Amino acid sequence: MLAIATATFTLSQPQQAAAIPDNISIDPIEGLYQKVNFNHAAHIKAVFDCAVCHHHTTGTLVNDPNCIRCHKTSNPTKTVACRNCHKKDPFSVEAMKEREANPNRYHNDTPGLKGAYHQSCLGCHKKMNGPTGCQDCHKRKAEGDAMFNAGEFAPKKPAGKGHGGH
Repeated sequence: MLAIATATFTLSQPQQAAAIPDNISIDPIEGLYQKVNFNHAAHIKAVFDCAVCHHHTTGTLVNDPNCIRCHKTSNPTKTVACRNCHKKDPFSVEAMKEREANPNRYHNDTPGLKGAYHQSCLGCHKKMNGPTGCQDCHKRKAEGDAMFNAGEFAPKKPAGKGHGGH
């Protein structure tokens, strides 16, 4: 396992430290929720192998079986970020036009960014007994409470209605 992990980095130690962020701000649903402050450094220590989450790592060739079907001769990746392969809005007009132009591409089945995060994060959190509740990671804003009829926007119970019909 150590040989695989060390082989995945082609950057020198100082370059690695500069290239790998300790914290990542995840904000695709920022209109309703606060940004998720992802502690990348803690996850690196716990998981150790970057390819577990990223399918491949910076400076290496793609090794995910689904990706390698078409990308086996691609250049080594310069950066590894979920948003590089997973679209923030997979049902946008642009994404739908791309699907229509090339309906046989595997990318048509690639989950959107939100789906990829949840599939990867929740799956691992369940295995590792990490937090799995929505608001464990996503703190809802007032706009989110209003949309979901929660918090101060939750329906109020009618006054004076008791049990027993008296």
